[in-house]
Order: sequence, then structure tokens, then C-alpha cells
Amino acid sequence: MKLILSLLLLSLFFTPSFSQSKKTKKEEAVSLSALPAADTLKSEVFSGLTMRNIGPALVSGRITQLVVNPDNPSEYYVVVASGGIWKTVNAGTTYTPIFDSYGSYSMGALTMDPSNHAVLWLGTGENNNQRSVAYGDGVYKSEDAGKTWKHMGLKSSEHIGQIAVDPKDGNTVYVAAYGPLWSSGGERGIYKTTDGGKTWNSILNVSENTGFNEIQMDPRDNKVLYACAHQRQRKVFTYIGGGPETAMYKSTDAGATWNKVGGGFPTGKDLGRIGMAISPA
Repeated sequence: MKLILSLLLLSLFFTPSFSQSKKTKKEEAVSLSALPAADTLKSEVFSGLTMRNIGPALVSGRITQLVVNPDNPSEYYVVVASGGIWKTVNAGTTYTPIFDSYGSYSMGALTMDPSNHAVLWLGTGENNNQRSVAYGDGVYKSEDAGKTWKHMGLKSSEHIGQIAVDPKDGNTVYVAAYGPLWSSGGERGIYKTTDGGKTWNSILNVSENTGFNEIQMDPRDNKVLYACAHQRQRKVFTYIGGGPETAMYKSTDAGATWNKVGGGFPTGKDLGRIGMAISPA
């Protein structure tokens, strides 16, 4: 037993002498630098290096929407909050930016005409409310699947929450205009066109401080609409994220008249942002 312990101790003392034969990192770097350029660029030299995401991770890279062509699932649009629109026709293998040469880089809402999938309606101006949000310059329309765009108005809306297109009449479109984030006023409320965007009518308005973040159409009845109003405003010192004017509205006559709905909502004076969806079943 004493002999075994003695051998172990000796091995510990003599291990450093064997490690001296190994090259240090500095010596390895020198030996690599001495190699011809063709040898230093071989794949095994970089085999230990991998790509990793180092940011930004907090407020950049926000994806607003994915809009898929139901006739061709390999064709879809990626709507970026602060980076325009990107289109793929090969299921995401490659993407092409299709809105870089137009008036805004901040995107709010993109809607495909249900009756004509080459027709797209875009509302610019991100519909979130943090400090890093950029504003837009209204509504655009494309009739060639995003190749070209035409500005269709509502420039002072600055932020568009949602767009709904009548599946029975592509010229009838509803826009939920959020309005400016850092100030009152502007074009805010629910707007409707029946001539493909040539003219717009304000069909629901609450106040200069309250815009609309959603407009939904019942898939079984194109005259039934729901709209979500949101009273909000960003200040330098705070964010007002709700108020007594926040509410949900319903119309059963294609927006001619509206009634406030929501029995059973949380009680209290101020409501925050409301999001909704209608079951297609």
C-alpha cells in the first residue's frame, strides 16, 4: 500500500515536466501565422467557431404580421415593425424587401383582399406604444402582389391598428386608425371606403385622445363589425395606457351605426387595450 501511494505522489510531481512538451496558445498562434495563407483558411482552422446572436434583443426585430397567400402557402409576407415588408415565394428560403422605396419603414397592418389575393392593403406606423415606435404616413394599396404600391390617404393617422376588407366587395375597406402616439388629434377612428380607397369616410370617432387598434368583420356576415377603441398617449415622463374612453363597439349595418358592447368586462373607470378574434366556426 505504501508503495502505491509513493508512486502516485511521484506521478503528481513529475506531471508538469510532461506538460511542458505541449504547445501554448501563443505558440500555436505563431505556428499558424507561419503557415501559407491557403492553409490558414482551411475549414478545420475555424471548426471551433460558431455564429451566435448577440442582440439587439429588447425592442428591435419586432414582427408585426405574417400574411400567407391561401392559394399558395409558399408565398407569404413578413411585416416588420421597423423594417418594411419582406416577401418570400419559396416558403422562406429567400426573402425580398418590397417596400423600401416608399414613404415609411414602420409597418402597422397588412391585409390581403379575400376575393383577390394579388391585392394588398397596408397601414403604416407600428401599432405598439413603446418609446421606440416610429410613425407611418397612412394607407397604401398594391394590386400586383406587392410589386408596386400606391398611397391611398389617411396620412395623419401615423399608426394603423388593423384593416378589414369586405370579402364580397374588394372596394369596401375598413381601417382602424390608432392616431398619433405622442400627441392628440390626427386621423383616428374607424374609416371606410367603398370606392377602393379613392375617398374615406369617418364612420366611428370617440375623441382626439382615443384611436382604434382593431376592426374585425364577422366571417359569416359582412355587415357585422366589431371595433376596439383604445385611449392612450405616450409622454416623456410616463405612458397613459388606458382610460374611460377605451371600449368595444359593434355594428350590424356595415358601420352606419354603432353600439358600445362589453357586459362582463372588468369593472372600473379605465380599461386598457382590448384584443379580440371571431371564431370562423
